[in-house]
Amino acid sequence: MPYDLAGRMALITGATQGLGRAIAEAYIHAGASVAICARDRVSVAEAESQLAVLAGDRSRVISQVADVADQQDVEEFVDRTIHEFGRIDVLVNNAGIYGPLGTIDEIDWSEWARTIEINLLGSVFVCRAVVAHMKQNRSGKIIQLSGGGATNPLPNISAYAASKAAVVRFAETLAEEVREFGIDVNSIAPGALNTRLLDEVLAAGPERVGVSFYERSLAQKQSGGAGFERGAELAVFLASRASDGLTGKLISAVWDPWKDFQRHRHDLQKSDVYTLRRIVPKDRGLTWGVE
Repeated sequence: MPYDLAGRMALITGATQGLGRAIAEAYIHAGASVAICARDRVSVAEAESQLAVLAGDRSRVISQVADVADQQDVEEFVDRTIHEFGRIDVLVNNAGIYGPLGTIDEIDWSEWARTIEINLLGSVFVCRAVVAHMKQNRSGKIIQLSGGGATNPLPNISAYAASKAAVVRFAETLAEEVREFGIDVNSIAPGALNTRLLDEVLAAGPERVGVSFYERSLAQKQSGGAGFERGAELAVFLASRASDGLTGKLISAVWDPWKDFQRHRHDLQKSDVYTLRRIVPKDRGLTWGVE
């Protein structure tokens, strides 16, 4: 692991499986102590036990059952983490769901709204609870998990797409709010991962998610997907001092040259590279629409 997290205290949501679990393991390997949460009591207990074995005597692991969409759960988890660890250096907002699959006029509205609560409001709740603490310390790293929904339309998965685009814009906005306090806020696009979300898409079938998306998902399942390692390694980089000053960016774990970002620090700090923006005609070589 090229990036050192020794002595750092990290809070990771949705960390019992998938990418969240891979990030927790990578953080422990890099020397960090981790506080994890998820909604299922059994999986939380199992994950804490296994991660504690991995940590050994080098770092600590604590866990708590918490729903990120429940503000009281979030505040209790954050307060306990600060009490147990003394501080929170890194926040990883990983918890998320796909939500209802189907066209907007056919899906269950309560499920659609619940997706926004978990993916967007849950992310904001945790940031809100942690930011005041990080401001006092005048340092911190906040990492948001994005996905394909942030940069591409996802027909029949609209709640996920809308929430993930909002997560990234919130991260870009929060980055500006807390820049003067030495807090870096970035989003990760981890690539096409083979997780329970992919299994939900395949179970739903082409009638609900669309033939094209279903076929791509099936091919991804068969190929093995992008794997968790690259996304977890990027999460370690963004939690380390090597990324100090890099903020307000949406970074692809698979496609972007983030291992070379230190050499391009000035360019990244002074530009809108790796951010959400509107495309105008001249960006595509068109001459109309320019005054």
